[in-house]
Amino acid sequence: MFPNPNHENPIKVSKQKLTAWQREHPYPGHKGREAGFILQSAAKWLKSTANKAAPNMLFDNFWFEKELCIMFADTNTGKSVLAVQIADSISRGVPVNGLELTARPCGVLYFDYELTDEQFHTRFTRKGKDTYQFDKRFSRAVTNPLADKMHRFGSYQQYIENEIENALLTANAKVLIIDNISCLNFDTHALTGAINLLRSLHTIKNKYGISILVLAHTPKRNPTKPISRNDLQGSKMLINFCDSAFAIGESRVVPGLRYLKQIKQRSTIQQYGAENVCLFHLHKQGNFLQFIFTGRAAESAHLLTGSRQYHKSIGHEVEALSRQQLSIRQIAFKLNLAPATVGRMVKRMNT
Repeated sequence: MFPNPNHENPIKVSKQKLTAWQREHPYPGHKGREAGFILQSAAKWLKSTANKAAPNMLFDNFWFEKELCIMFADTNTGKSVLAVQIADSISRGVPVNGLELTARPCGVLYFDYELTDEQFHTRFTRKGKDTYQFDKRFSRAVTNPLADKMHRFGSYQQYIENEIENALLTANAKVLIIDNISCLNFDTHALTGAINLLRSLHTIKNKYGISILVLAHTPKRNPTKPISRNDLQGSKMLINFCDSAFAIGESRVVPGLRYLKQIKQRSTIQQYGAENVCLFHLHKQGNFLQFIFTGRAAESAHLLTGSRQYHKSIGHEVEALSRQQLSIRQIAFKLNLAPATVGRMVKRMNT
């Protein structure tokens, strides 16, 4: 996309494809590639989009066509599992159970920086032989350790931008998923690198009219508080660069239960906010590891309350002191608790 003009482009992009895209997106008064901005009156902008259909849902109200969306969650909550499930859904034109999909089937390109080939195989195979049959429109890409083209570009950022764009055209994909943003740092400062990546993806998104989903981490968070945009690593700086965002949370009440919550939306009103999160169980059905929709609820019903957190913490302390052979009265004195309370806790531990 932005190769050094003195260097060879590793994959020659078809001029016919670029010309076809330009024909589909005419902007009156625009001087092609000469101008840095497309300038029109507000009235002309409204007129040029008047007959365009509303964007379709790729993943219910969480992600629409032609949006740059961020999905974030803590480690081991199932981000990659859900991302592959969404990619499979879009490529087949079959919605994730319990949610809506109004977009037509299309090519999906999944950049996987998380799983090894063996790990990916294990997730979508039963007993080592019964392998899930993905649609041919679903393409997966991983880093080529033998690639030697990076030196042809002025920076690592230029190299990655070029390779992403070339892969999109080769796969004929209209949807791009990157798992995950922390693996594509363009800068020694993680946040600066992430912002540079999102800017680059915005350029690619607008140039080809594609939809992009980027996976990101959240640092360790307070389990008593609802998920917010402040929980995204890089917080509001990254949120500002996306069209939509949603998060995966873990229930602190029902073990193994996950929930999805809308964090930012531009194409719709918030439907899955704090009072109406979507609940899921992570389960392998046959040869496909996936999120199974189980209903909706208020997020507060699945948060660790201050009282619960306190009793959980105290319980751990009582258990630790009990293992040190301290008596109930000694534990009660040490933790400033009633002996009867400590007695009940120790009794529950021993049953």
